[in-house]
Amino acid sequence: MTMDAAIIHPSAVVEPGAKLGAGVRIGALCYIGSDVEIGDGTVFGPHCSVHGPTTIGRDNHFHGHCAIGGDPQDKKYTGERVELVIGDRNTFREFVTINRGTGSGGGITRIGNDNWLLAYTHVAHDCVVGDHCVFSNNATLAGHVSVGDHVILSGFAGIHQFCRIGAHAFVGMGAFVNGDVPPFVMVAQDGYGRPRGINSEGLKRRGFDAERIAAIKRAYRALYLGSASLEEARGKLVELADGSADVRALLEFIDAGERPLLR
Repeated sequence: MTMDAAIIHPSAVVEPGAKLGAGVRIGALCYIGSDVEIGDGTVFGPHCSVHGPTTIGRDNHFHGHCAIGGDPQDKKYTGERVELVIGDRNTFREFVTINRGTGSGGGITRIGNDNWLLAYTHVAHDCVVGDHCVFSNNATLAGHVSVGDHVILSGFAGIHQFCRIGAHAFVGMGAFVNGDVPPFVMVAQDGYGRPRGINSEGLKRRGFDAERIAAIKRAYRALYLGSASLEEARGKLVELADGSADVRALLEFIDAGERPLLR
């Protein structure tokens, strides 16, 4: 067990084989499993548990009662070696739960860098979460969900298994998403969530200029406003993509999908 310069509360349990980086702090009544690696400067509040195989980067902060790296909640899981990989500088608030992957689903759940997962959020097996995302209280990802960078999930949002959420998307409070959400799009509660424009305010905050936002709005209108079929809308997006990298990214997202697009 490597614990150089780590600070471990006397009531915590750190199993032999765990690797703790410099400056790691383990709070009261925590459990750290034997197949866990924790990067420098990461902090655990009281009552957290980390099961492995799990690799956690540096300068993460886990508040009280987080349950990290547990077995996948999947009946097909039979004990095969599966992993959780978490990047750097993430914040996980109280009672966050994140499961490892499944053997049939790729074997790894991944969380990127600089994310905020607020209280009671859940990330299920084989999910992939990008960077700079915010998951508000009780937001939930079912298995195999992919979330791009700079995505915001509002409180009580629920994402169906195998769905994709494109970069810079915004999912409103209580919305249930059962299809792919393209990049830049806002989804609001309406039974199952429905597109309600683009996330223009979020794009402005991230430095998108008026010209880029206008191009994204034109693409949104082509895709969602009017009576055009998806194939017809796609043809219009091909035309719009010629002058916009953002529209090209939107088109690539649509073309890569396996689940129906949320429309």
